[in-house]
Amino acid sequence: MRRGVAELPLHGGRAPKWLFELMVKLAREIVVLLVAELGRDEFLERMSSPYWFQSLGCVLGFDWHSSGLTTTVTAAIKEALRGLEDELGIYVAGGKGKTSRKTPDELKLKCDRAGVDANKLIYMSKLIAKVDNTAIQDGYQLYHHVFIFTTEGEWTVIQQGMRPEEQLARRYHWTSLELDNPVVEPHKGIWTTRIEPQVLNMVARESVPAQERVVELAREHPNKLVKEYLKMPEFHKITKEMINPNRLYQVMLTTYEKQPKDFETFLTTEGVGPKTLRALTLVAQLIYGTAPSFRDPARYSYAHGGKDGHPYPVDRSGYERTITILEKAIKEAKIGNREKLNALRRLARVFER
Repeated sequence: MRRGVAELPLHGGRAPKWLFELMVKLAREIVVLLVAELGRDEFLERMSSPYWFQSLGCVLGFDWHSSGLTTTVTAAIKEALRGLEDELGIYVAGGKGKTSRKTPDELKLKCDRAGVDANKLIYMSKLIAKVDNTAIQDGYQLYHHVFIFTTEGEWTVIQQGMRPEEQLARRYHWTSLELDNPVVEPHKGIWTTRIEPQVLNMVARESVPAQERVVELAREHPNKLVKEYLKMPEFHKITKEMINPNRLYQVMLTTYEKQPKDFETFLTTEGVGPKTLRALTLVAQLIYGTAPSFRDPARYSYAHGGKDGHPYPVDRSGYERTITILEKAIKEAKIGNREKLNALRRLARVFER
């Protein structure tokens, strides 16, 4: 995975109505063309790339240096595909805030239409949220979750978290197309403003031994576990003050009864959150000497300007011309005239060189 850093400050407000409407129109043409030329998997692959997604936001005229790029671009794509999902075989669920919490219900409805196993995708949606909010403790609270899937059952997830006290945001990208293990180095990429000096990263490859010890502890009776926890020394990076022993006892009683077979099962146990994982990681380090990773897992192009005037104001007439050109290219390709599409390919090769 390539690494890089980009500005992603937390911005409030909304895209102007006129700009969002143009974004929807252009996004529709881009997605239709991309799927027609390269297929559904390629669309998922590109959406899962932080670099390509950031470039798409810039092409659509949104701020390169704004957390709003994530929420507005995914909202524009969701709206652009409204009425086309069954035809393209691509479905979008979730969104920002309250909408993100409705993702399971949306997935159920759309999976029924697509003929895809809803339970599997709902499970992955919840697991991914758990990983980025619990297994990775970087100080960014999730508030945005979009799940894009195809009739083949492949998917891409784009999440975003925020640190409102510092006006910072961070975007997490996942895809099933390259996922070997959802709890070991699972991300396609993480887009952030800065690399944090200390992040509890329990999905780092070097944290696998710590994962195994945590699962062993989760199978222990909570009486023994809490007793060991209360003897913790004070010099650990994860301190006792972060965890309520009574709450820990109740959660560990649940894990003791369920006897999780692996870290993924443990992580998806109801009630297991950041504090529970921190406590068990601390105990595992003390008893077994298995230290977790504290490595931060985190890792631009203008066509039409940006909504705040950076690097220049949105060129509305140029924006509408781009939409018209793509619309014509797609319509003519459907009747056998592929000259414009071939011209676009030649232009792309020029830029590649």
